[in-house]
Amino acid sequence: MNHISYILMVCALLMGPAACSYESRQTTVHEPGVYKGAKDPLLAQQKQQELIDRFKLVQTDR
Repeated sequence: MNHISYILMVCALLMGPAACSYESRQTTVHEPGVYKGAKDPLLAQQKQQELIDRFKLVQTDR
């Protein structure tokens, strides 16, 4: 029984590093109400007005 427990312990120790990720650990700090992503072309004033107009066409019953 001791041999099995040693084998299981060695397997668990060897599998521990395999569970780690090699991806970057850098995080983006977010501020409330501030978008940190790339510029969205739909946020241009003309596009924004088009989206509002489309919304009003569809959502007239609510």
